[in-house]
Formats: sequence, structure tokens, C-alpha cells
Amino acid sequence: MVMPARRPTVPTETLSTVPLKVVYRAADVDLDYRRDLGDPGEYPFTRGIHPDMYRGRLWTMRQFAGFGTAEDANKRFHYLLAMGQTGLSVAFDMPTLMGYDSDHPRALGEVGREGVAIDSLADMEILLDGLPLDRVTTSMTINAPANVLLALYVAVADARGIPRDQVGGTTQTDMLKEFIAQKEWIVPPRPSMKLIQDMLVFGARELPKWNIISISGYHMREAGATAAQELAFTLADGIAYVQAGIDAGLPVDEFAHRLFLGEDHARAVWRAEPALLVAALPHPDRWREPDRAAAAEQHRPRGPPGPGGGAGRHAVAAHQLHGRDLRPAHARGRDRGPAHAADHRP
Repeated sequence: MVMPARRPTVPTETLSTVPLKVVYRAADVDLDYRRDLGDPGEYPFTRGIHPDMYRGRLWTMRQFAGFGTAEDANKRFHYLLAMGQTGLSVAFDMPTLMGYDSDHPRALGEVGREGVAIDSLADMEILLDGLPLDRVTTSMTINAPANVLLALYVAVADARGIPRDQVGGTTQTDMLKEFIAQKEWIVPPRPSMKLIQDMLVFGARELPKWNIISISGYHMREAGATAAQELAFTLADGIAYVQAGIDAGLPVDEFAHRLFLGEDHARAVWRAEPALLVAALPHPDRWREPDRAAAAEQHRPRGPPGPGGGAGRHAVAAHQLHGRDLRPAHARGRDRGPAHAADHRP
């Protein structure tokens, strides 16, 4: 028997058809360690925002879960916590995501299928029944009606006597990526951004442990964007949200640290060339108070020169990452099941 010759399949290009070398050496990268990479916990934060990262505090473990009725999802949450999960992540069904009640004609066939159905405060009370909201953080993947779902969550905590400064979690609330890619929107961009402004103000004043926005990018990649476009527009969206908070009268240091950058985008950033990242990221003093900016300027590591300021500068710099294969990676676990027999999806 003659065995066919085996030939190694070595990738010669990235998903964006950029040629790949067999091996890369130091000469292929123009890198200044302090300026372009830095230590963990130091600007430009390419190695994480904390000096000891997960060794000092393990990341929260949470599965994206939710299906059927509020009772169904509540049972699942209790089971996941009993099995060692340290946080909650709520998946809502399509009618909830689009702001429809379960008895609306357009909700027919979709109730509880890809997430839990939440129509009222009573539903939220059932969903969260017996869950320690003062000790467990909750992520809610909700965008257009995020203000409503957050209000319901806070109302449940209030009814239990839990101080609002002990209520922690995240709402996605990333409406710009909805208009760009996912298309789950209810009102046009300007009123959507006004709702986000109101949430930023409420969060800064009432919910110091809540991440009001989870800035996402993988939706754009899955909708056809290149890796560079995903990174560019995600950065531009983040800048727009920070500016929206400032336009609402908030000092940047009161809310910017509660904007969450989704792990999908973080993975792309970690794979990118640090020197280009420094060009892509905003000047660290852009939103500082004037009296603090002058002092900080003396100690700021310098990045390479880039295009002009604003979102355009970020987009141009991020597009320079076209030589990297930044595959989308959304690390959060999925845990959604069929709500009824009509749902035969795997």
C-alpha cells in the first residue's frame, strides 16, 4: 500500500490576505520597551491595567445564561452559582431586546427562545429571587432598552434594602455598534445617545460599582468588517461615549473607569503591535482637568507621531494594524438552551 505524501499546511497569509513570514525576529519590530510596551499596570497598558493582574485577583467566572421564563432562568442561575460560578450573565430573548412585551404580535414564536423573557418588575423579581445581589455582580447583555432593564434591577435591589453602592454589574448599552452591525435598535442614534448620557449620569451618582457600557467590537467582525475595521470603530465608539459623558457635565474621572471594554476587543488589542496601539489610543491628558494635565505631561511616555486628533486619528492608526491577524474572540461562555419543543437549534 502506497501512502500519499503528507505536506504541511503552513498558513501563508492572514484572514485579511496579508502575507505572513515563516518566523519573525527582533528586526521585524521597531519597539521601544518603555514607550511602546511598558510594565503591567503602567501606560500604555498593553500588558494590563493591574501590576499583578489575575494573580492578585482572579477574574469573575460567569456563563451567558437565560432561557424560557423568569422561573426557568432563576433555577439555572442558582445551579450555576452552586457549581462555583462567581458572577451572573443574563441573556434576554429577542422581544425583550427589541422592547416588546411577550404578548405582542411581533413576539410570536420568539418568547424565551434565545434568552429569558422579562416584561415587568414582577418578572425581574422572579429572575433574581434568592440571588445575593450585594455579593454577586450581574452582566446584562441588553442595549436599546438597557435603561429599563437596569431600572428594574435597581428596583429589586432597593426593595431588598441593598444599598445602591453595593450593587455591581454591567449593562452592554453599546448602541453605536448596534447601528453599525447588530441592528437591534429602537430609536435613532441621537436619542439613543441621550439615553446613554442619562445612564452615565445616573451611574456616576447612584451606582459606583456598575459598568454602564460594555464597548464591543466582535459584532462588526461577524458582520463582515476586517480586523482593522473592528478595532478602529470600536475605539471610535469608546471615544464617543466618553465625550457624551463629558457633554452631560460629568468630570471624566467620575465615570470613564466604569466603561467596560469587552474581552473580544481586548483580545484583539493584545495581539496588536504595541507601537501602533500607542498611536491609536487617545492622549492620556485629553480629558484631564487643566491643572492636572500640565503635571502629567512631564511624566507621560511618548508614543510615535500619528495623524491628527479625534476619532479619525484613532481610526487611521487602528487601520495600520492590517498586518496583524486579529481574529475575534468572545471568551464568555454560552449557556442558553431551548425554551420549548419548537426550538430545534443545536
